[in-house]
Amino acid sequence: MNKNKLTSEQAYLAMFTFLEAYYERGKSDEIGGMLGSMSLLEDGGTADPAIAADWNEAVLKVLSGDADANLKLSE
Repeated sequence: MNKNKLTSEQAYLAMFTFLEAYYERGKSDEIGGMLGSMSLLEDGGTADPAIAADWNEAVLKVLSGDADANLKLSE
């Protein structure tokens, strides 16, 4: 993986951009709704404040080493 360092805010924008591109390919209502909730308001907050809390929790999980994106196939 790329070893570039991002701030939490930059990582959020990267995730938003990734999901936006994904949405453009399939127009999933679920992804569209998520993007609406994740959109930033003029004050810098998210349209749905719970999204910001969920994001901060995810960042802390990654920083503490508790996140795992490895594919786990059931046997």
